[in-house]
Amino acid sequence: MENSTPTEFPSSEGSPNVIAFCPNNNEVHIHRLVEEKWERIHILQKHDQIISGIDWSIRSNRIVTVSHDRNSYVWNQEGVDWVPILVILRLNRAALCVQWSPRENKFAVGSGAKTVCICYYEQENNWWVSKLIRKRHDSSVTSVAWHPNNILLATTSTDGKCRVFSTFIKGVDMRDSGTGSAGDSKFGEQIIQLDLSFCWSFGVKWSPSGNTLAYVGHNSMIYFVDEVGPAPSAQTVAFRDLPLRDVAHGLLQVLFVSERMVIGVGFDCNPMVFAAEERGLWTFLRFLGERKASSSSAKYGSQFSEAFGKLYGQSKQGINNDRGETSIPRPAIHENCINSIVPLKREGESTNTRFSTSGLDGKVVIWDLENQEDLSEFL
Repeated sequence: MENSTPTEFPSSEGSPNVIAFCPNNNEVHIHRLVEEKWERIHILQKHDQIISGIDWSIRSNRIVTVSHDRNSYVWNQEGVDWVPILVILRLNRAALCVQWSPRENKFAVGSGAKTVCICYYEQENNWWVSKLIRKRHDSSVTSVAWHPNNILLATTSTDGKCRVFSTFIKGVDMRDSGTGSAGDSKFGEQIIQLDLSFCWSFGVKWSPSGNTLAYVGHNSMIYFVDEVGPAPSAQTVAFRDLPLRDVAHGLLQVLFVSERMVIGVGFDCNPMVFAAEERGLWTFLRFLGERKASSSSAKYGSQFSEAFGKLYGQSKQGINNDRGETSIPRPAIHENCINSIVPLKREGESTNTRFSTSGLDGKVVIWDLENQEDLSEFL
């Protein structure tokens, strides 16, 4: 695989046997695992420029893609083929990120036009249209994250701000008890603006309950915000290593993670584990993909995951990636920046300890936290 940017594992059966990824061009490749080998089964071609975001809905089995060509497509599987439907975004700059809402009746697109598009399906016209959140961001929108109530949307931007908006659309959303006060707000209303970072902001995520918001800055800091609203409480965790690009605090439609654990990925080529103590104080624990130096190392000394899964393809050194150990000691599994983290869901499970990462080294790695004894208390 070449530089794999967006990557999706839309497995509803608990085994990641299908993967969709962009090999750093204008195509989406879909591969299936057949007898321990990945075979390409589809190539989705419609965009004119590099694809910057992919999201695959679980229940409705639809793929949404966005690209630097300012367009978005929703792909529906009809028989053996994937049929694209153009989404009217009305953008004059590149689309940068995309995510389905928890109920999969909307999706949000962040763009370089300082705009967020909330897209929904119009049954009578048989197309996807968008409503725009304008004049709220001062720079490009780098990431979007849906609250579990399907109404609130968090965004980060290169203006350094993290914002939360209402996306309530009459006729699409319901004013029920599950939405709380969010159902009373108007579309595009800004609920809160967080000014914790003084540099580019990336990778915003909600906790599974929606009570905590986490996002990262380009200054090697991660921010945790509780009680998002008029009087939020915030914590900042600084680390000496390279900045993060994304955090996995529960991609709401496919992953249930403990309220006390966050996985961050970025320029250090190694997933980073952050956890909250019983008092609610967040700290950095360790890297996930390092070897354990000796038995006398600290409690949170890191080691290779016993079941980190298969690497896609062969490494540059020609090592067989099906083996759990390699003859050449290496500090990390990834050899370049990790730019995507995707949770893997097992049907019927209340928690999920598995996720995948992909990076600019062209690798896709599956991680399993189940055998990490020092992390079990936070799961």
